[in-house]
Amino acid sequence: MIEPVICRTSPIGKLLLCVAAVLILTGLPAFGQRNVPLTVQSPPTQLVTEQKSKAPEWQTAAGGKMAFEVASVRRDPSGRFIPPPFSMDSDDNYIPTGGLFTTDTSLQTYISFAYKLDLLDPGLSHLPEWVITEHYEIRARATGNPTKDQMRLMMQSLLAERFKLAIHFETRERPVLALTLIKPKTPGLKLRLHADGPACDSHEPPSPNSAANIDVFPPICNEYMAIDKPDHKILTGARNTTVELMAAFFSNIGQLGRPVVDHTGLNGPIDFTMEYTPDSNAASGTSAPPDLKGETFLEAVKEQLGLKLEPTKARLDIPVVDHVERPSEN
Repeated sequence: MIEPVICRTSPIGKLLLCVAAVLILTGLPAFGQRNVPLTVQSPPTQLVTEQKSKAPEWQTAAGGKMAFEVASVRRDPSGRFIPPPFSMDSDDNYIPTGGLFTTDTSLQTYISFAYKLDLLDPGLSHLPEWVITEHYEIRARATGNPTKDQMRLMMQSLLAERFKLAIHFETRERPVLALTLIKPKTPGLKLRLHADGPACDSHEPPSPNSAANIDVFPPICNEYMAIDKPDHKILTGARNTTVELMAAFFSNIGQLGRPVVDHTGLNGPIDFTMEYTPDSNAASGTSAPPDLKGETFLEAVKEQLGLKLEPTKARLDIPVVDHVERPSEN
């Protein structure tokens, strides 16, 4: 057994790293490796229904346009990832830093953080390759003790100034997969509301008669974890997460080809765990070896979590990058 793959949704880390690592475990190709020109290409326009001019509610609530007091940007050829002391995901998990922001990652990650996007948002799939592969160290300081959303607004201003980033959003009707409960209001055995399970700071095992009597995996909250088990099986799960984040995780790790949207009706934090046998030959189009037994990813979603995925269409806000360029030296 190899070491578990861990992806923190808080206080640090990125769901993207977890997905990439699990794809390596399953033998499927990683995402984001596109060889495109340095001019940003917009997605096809035939499904455009509306270009949005109004700022999202979270930006207005955070106070509108903001900027760091001082900031430096330096390309780091090492390709290392150094996270800030809080999640860069689209969630609201945050540890105040006293106005300090220091990290080393790709421009794609900075864009997703600044605009509160899923790290694998389809609108970011048309970025130049260097935006995905090159890493930049950003050291910045803000006055006061800004919130996470205010940090996002400051990052927007920094990206516009240093990377000449221009971005807008369009509302498009897109094919999606709706995540729904097979039995209304009845999750499967491996899916529960977090309130029905052990608290994050609890070290006591659940009682035999408790609704929490399922495997406590991962042992730490706010993390997505995957473990390579015998017979080529993958054990994965998270505690104190959201259905929205789980849906994004399913879309990526399941190689589903469409965004997954939450239609479960479940409210509040959740815990889930599932075990499945990946199709290691999915990338080549061949069937899996007959000696690989166990539930497939979609079968595990159905049988273990009590969920199903139904093709439909939904109106989504799609980011379109109009322009971006490498920064000049400080």
